[in-house]
Parts: sequence; C-alpha cells; structure tokens
Amino acid sequence: MCDYKHIKLLLWILLPLLSACTEPWNNPYLDSQRFDNTLYSSFSSRPKHLDPARSYSSNEWTFIQSVYETPLQYHYLKRPYELIPGVLKSMPKVEYYDENNQKIGAENKHKAKFSEYVLTIKPGIMYQNHPAFVDSNLSLSAEELSKINNLSDITKTSTRELIASDFVHQIKRLANPKLHSPIFSLMSEMIVGLDELNTKLKKQTDKFYLDDYQISGVKVLDKYRYSIKLKGIQEQFLYWLAMPFFTAIPPEVDRFYSQDALIDKNIVLDWHPVGTGAFMLSVNNPNKEMILLKNPNFHDEYYPNSGEDADIENNLLTDKNKKLPFLDKVHFLLEKEATPYWNKFLQGYYDQSGIASDNFDQAIEVKARGEASLAPRMKEKNIRLLTSNSTSIYYTAFNMLDDKVGGHTDAGKKLRQAISIAINEEEYISIFRNGRGSAAHGPIPQGIFGASEDYNPFVYEKINNNLERRGVEYARRLMDQAGYKDGIDPETKKPLILYFDTTATSADDQPRLDWFTKQFKKLNIQLIIRPSSYNRLQDKMSKGQIQIFELGWNADYPDPENFLFLLYSKNSKVETGGENGSNYANPKYDELFEQMKNMQNSDERQAIIDQMVDILREDAPWVWGFIPKSYGLYHQWLTNSKPHSMARNTLKYLKVDPNIRDKFRMQYNKVVLWPMFFIALIIILIAHRFRRS
Repeated sequence: MCDYKHIKLLLWILLPLLSACTEPWNNPYLDSQRFDNTLYSSFSSRPKHLDPARSYSSNEWTFIQSVYETPLQYHYLKRPYELIPGVLKSMPKVEYYDENNQKIGAENKHKAKFSEYVLTIKPGIMYQNHPAFVDSNLSLSAEELSKINNLSDITKTSTRELIASDFVHQIKRLANPKLHSPIFSLMSEMIVGLDELNTKLKKQTDKFYLDDYQISGVKVLDKYRYSIKLKGIQEQFLYWLAMPFFTAIPPEVDRFYSQDALIDKNIVLDWHPVGTGAFMLSVNNPNKEMILLKNPNFHDEYYPNSGEDADIENNLLTDKNKKLPFLDKVHFLLEKEATPYWNKFLQGYYDQSGIASDNFDQAIEVKARGEASLAPRMKEKNIRLLTSNSTSIYYTAFNMLDDKVGGHTDAGKKLRQAISIAINEEEYISIFRNGRGSAAHGPIPQGIFGASEDYNPFVYEKINNNLERRGVEYARRLMDQAGYKDGIDPETKKPLILYFDTTATSADDQPRLDWFTKQFKKLNIQLIIRPSSYNRLQDKMSKGQIQIFELGWNADYPDPENFLFLLYSKNSKVETGGENGSNYANPKYDELFEQMKNMQNSDERQAIIDQMVDILREDAPWVWGFIPKSYGLYHQWLTNSKPHSMARNTLKYLKVDPNIRDKFRMQYNKVVLWPMFFIALIIILIAHRFRRS
C-alpha cells in the first residue's frame, strides 16, 4: 500500500538531485575530455585522398597541410597575402639561363630559356614517429603482415631528419602514372624533365621504386639544398611551393606502403600521411571522426610578431613570438546536416561555425545600409563575428564533350547562354545566401588581379544606366535559335531533358534543388537531378559521364592564372585528369592563356585577360555563378582566429581556453530535473488515491 512514507522517501531521494550541479547529458565527447586542450570542429564529406601528390580538394587540405609542411607558406596575419619561408631558411634564390644554358643576369631575364630555383631547408627538422623509419618494417615477413590490420599494430617506430632528397622524391611522384596527380600536365609544362620521367615510368609493367630514377631538372645539391629547373620564366611557381604537391615524402615511406599485404588492408599513404607538420593524423575514421594530435617532434616555429594595424586592436598579437602549436588535439566529427552542427555550436560543442542560410536570421542583423552585425542572442553568448572577402567562385558547368549542352556549334552556345540567363544568380544569393555574395561576370573574383570591372553582355544589359539581367523572353528566343523552340527537343518532340549531377544529397539541400529545377522550367527544360557522393561525382567527371554539374573553386594562390587555368584545354578532366572539369577547349583562349600565364601584373596582362574573359562569356562553358562573402562565428574561448583564404595550415596558430568553454557548456546545457520530480510526485499521488479508493 502506498502511503506518505513512500512520498517522503521519494523526496529524500530526489531533493539532492534538484540542488545538484549535474553534468550536461548531451555532450558528444567523453567527460574525461572536458578540460583537454582540444579544438572541436567537423567535416561534412569523406576525404578521398590524403596523399599530397593526389589531393586537390579543400576538404582534404585542412588535414594534409596540418600534417605536412611546404617549402613556403603564407604569413598568417598580413594582407595582401604574403609568402614567407616554411621549412626553408630563406626565400628561394632564382637564377636565369639562356638557350645555351649560360647564366644571365636578372635584368635580362626576359631572354631566359630556363629559370632555376635553389632552395635551402632548415636543418634539424624531424618527421613524426612512424614505422617507415625502421628498416625492418620495409620488408615485413608474411607472418608479420598477417598479424597487421591497422597501422597501429606495427609497434616499432622511429624518426629521422628532413633532407633535400625528400623534396626531390615528391616531385618525382608527380610524374608517377599510377598516382594520377591532378597537376602533372601543368607541371610537365613547367619542370624540366618531368614529362620524360613520366614517359619512362609508363613503360614499367612491374613494381618500381622512384629511387632508381632521376629527373633531369630537379637535383639534390647537398643534404639541405636542392634545385628545380623550369622552362622559361614561371612567375607563379613560388605560389606552388606553398602547396602540398611540393612537400617532402621520404623514399622509405613509399617503400613501406608499397607492401602488397598493407595495400590490401588499405594501409597506404593516401590514408595514413607522414609529415613534419605541427600535427599528425591519429584517427582516420571518416564515417565518424578524424583526430589530429600535436606532433611531439615538431620543430621550433613561432607565432608572428607583426601583421596589420588592426591586429593589435583585435588581440591577434597577444601571443607573438610564442612557440607553435598551441593546441594538443583537433577533433573533427562527421556532420552531414547543417542543423545538428549549428545546435552543437550554440551549445559550445564546436568552437567555430559558418552560418547556413537557415540560421542567418538567428545570428545576424542586417541594418538599413546593408551592414551586418551580430544578433543580440549571439552577443549574449560572447560570440564574435568575423567577415572576409572570398577568393572563391561557385559555378554551374556544362560538359563541353556532351552532345546536347557541349560543343562549339552556334546551337550549343545559344543553349548555354539561354540557361545562363534563366538561372537567376541574384535571386539565388538573396534566397539561399542571405545576400552574402555577388553575381559573377567571369571566372576571376574581385580582389584578384584581372577581375573584370565590366559586365557580361550575354547575360546582362544596361537599361537607363542600370545593370539588369536579360529577361526570360530573350532566353527563350535563344532557345528557338538553338533549335529548341518552346523548349521542345526536335528528336523526341517532348520538352528537352537535361541531367544535373550534384553532391547536394541532404534534406537541407532539397529547397535549393527545387529552385534549380524551376529555373530550367522557365525554358520548358525538364531537369533531372542526379545526387552523387563527391567521389562518385569526380569519377563521372573523369569519364565524361556527366552533363551539367556544380562546383566551387578556392584560389590556390592569389593570381588570375589560378582561375583561368580551369578552362585551359590541356587541363581537361577527361583528357589529362586536370581541373578543367567542363573539358572546355578553344584554341584562341589557349593561345592567350599561354601568353598571359607567366606575365607580371601590368596593363598589358590585363588587356589579354579581358580578351580571354570575352571569349568565355560568349562560349559560356560555365554559368558564372557567384562570388561568396565569408561569415564566421567564433566562441570567446577560441583566440588568434583570422580568416585566411589562401592558407590551410592555420590550425597551428589557434588557441583555446578549456576552462571558459566548460563554464559555457555548463551554463547553456543544464539538466533540468525538477519537472521529473513533479511528474513522479503526481504519479505517486494518483496511485495513492486509487489505492485508497
């Protein structure tokens, strides 16, 4: 029988809980990690390549450039972006040679047939500990290999010093046909002997080691010096030396990972990187999490002691001259959906966040003049807003090899122009990006030399001195001229069907995909959406099994060549595996590109770029899309944050205060127990009443 003694007993049990300071129940991390010196972040798509010779995606470079180091790097704080030595002692020395291979002075470099970069690395830089640096691990026995399922099963590890030959080995790897480096075709036009090495390696049918091959234009000068000989003058080559393609890979690492039994178990360099960087990848589980740990062998590198004037005011020089990195660990969780990520950021479980369109109104207030500021609810949590101009472009591309949307016929050209008009980028920016961006009129973002100051006349027109997008009726007339009157395919006598491949596969993406479908519907085109994973999309692009697709490009370096090369025919995705995903080819454009690419910035270079952009606008291989503006939110415990559009090795500069973070989590994730108490009490009272009745 239930009586008041039972109620007193319940009160005696529950009252301590009411006054207790309970830990949050929604913490996605272990309670033992509360005060760890860890940065918490996320990733949304599975990295495909972590081999620096193969990777060319921004979602992979965050990991790669935390593990590997490059000869040069970007100054973290200075703007405009400035190259500084990475693992080099100083900036490379450049020497020029004539057609007889005789050295000439810099004042006559315009006559140079070759240019040679001499690079000197810092002594004493050590690799992370790894099994490849133990000789006995380079030829493991069958019995030993049978017991290995994970890299961590190999317990014998060691390290060694970084030397010049490691950089030479990596450059050879760019020519390895088995690796399919996305920059091989471009680099073979620059580096003397790279193409010849590739030809030799293609003839090898058996397993080979690059140690047994030489490359005529890349030499080891001594333990800490090496040289790279280039064809002619390559003004942008310094930028490439800040990219992972030119990091160091020790020959013994290649030998270690070439063991067939390890390859069968996916224990490969593409999955387990080995570098000298501030961090090492300790967990690679892309279906759940990826974890970077501080490299205990990391050499002496220090936080910058100078930057922009505003950096002092923004407390970005508080840690000047202090040893890097500040973090012990960076923990990335897989987050496929924007809403869970956003909620975890607000709860303090992620340290920084972008702003998805659905969350924009929660985070930002736009004033009358279009100025953006933090919403009060964000300020109450001491969250900071940082904005930056992007050196990126997001575009919709046509496969120029396709029978319907491709080709250089007048019909194909007018069809693409009509679609370019129908896809209303201004509307897209307003609806899906809350105004954070501007419609593009060509491939080069503002802020990069060569960006056009005029407009695309095939999509826009001036009316009373105001720039306006051409009307849908104009686009329909173009469709008629292309042979698709009223949007009807003359072969099927039905509305034209086009296929759109995209990696947008989540429920959050559906409104945006519906919007795209409606844009094509304006022209009576039936758009079939084909969702793909990123890796599947890349595979279809490489085989030309694609019609229309969307991509973005983040500048590798701040030069127009890095955008215009995306449409250079020798970088065709299908033909060479390069980054010209639309497989665009125009001889006049190619001629101008080759003339422009190695010029220094000047009025003459601008004039050539203008001609190239005019050609692209008419041919319309892309719907030019938009140039985004970046908004970032940062919790108060994360310091030294400054958006950087060029560098991907910035984790080493960041700093967290776990104590402030823990207090925030406790404050905004309290477990409220009193409703549970009253519900239990009501149940007991009801039960007691029924028992008495």
